[in-house]
Amino acid sequence: MIEIRPAALREFALLPFIEAEADAAFAGLDPAIETASFPAPGTAGEFAEAFHIMVAGRPPVGFVRLEIVDGQAHVAQLAVHADHARKGIGRALLVAAKAWAQEAGFRSITLTTFKDVPFNAPFYATCGFTALAPGQWGAGLAAIRRQEQELGLDGAGPRIAMVATLGGEAALGEDHFRRPRHA
Repeated sequence: MIEIRPAALREFALLPFIEAEADAAFAGLDPAIETASFPAPGTAGEFAEAFHIMVAGRPPVGFVRLEIVDGQAHVAQLAVHADHARKGIGRALLVAAKAWAQEAGFRSITLTTFKDVPFNAPFYATCGFTALAPGQWGAGLAAIRRQEQELGLDGAGPRIAMVATLGGEAALGEDHFRRPRHA
């Protein structure tokens, strides 16, 4: 079983490479999704600004980037290097992200993704996520969707917002948390 853990600061420089390699999976779809219009991979500095990042493996072969949106946990990004895809690493990262969010006191976790890409919305549905109608979006989630539209992501296929409800205590809210220190 692969180790899932908080990212170490020295590992942030590896994450853009993993992100770029993970995007290669879109070229293998039928029809292929052209990634030239996707945003460039994040920089080590941008990853350092994330609320929380968990990685899989030593050295990392995948990561999940978590932010706080509308007072709840939000999967801003999930990426697994193409050489390690379809081995359960993405699912393990998502399970760990949900556990972290629940332990931190969040009631739910959201994300945005491609609706019809098999390793996007259909995959997330198998992990307990359900689609959110636009009327259910908070201001932060709506802003993310607007930014995705402005970046042209909707041109590659329909996108949706999804949510998974977490058990446990009521949310503490983002004011309760300090930025985590990465190991």
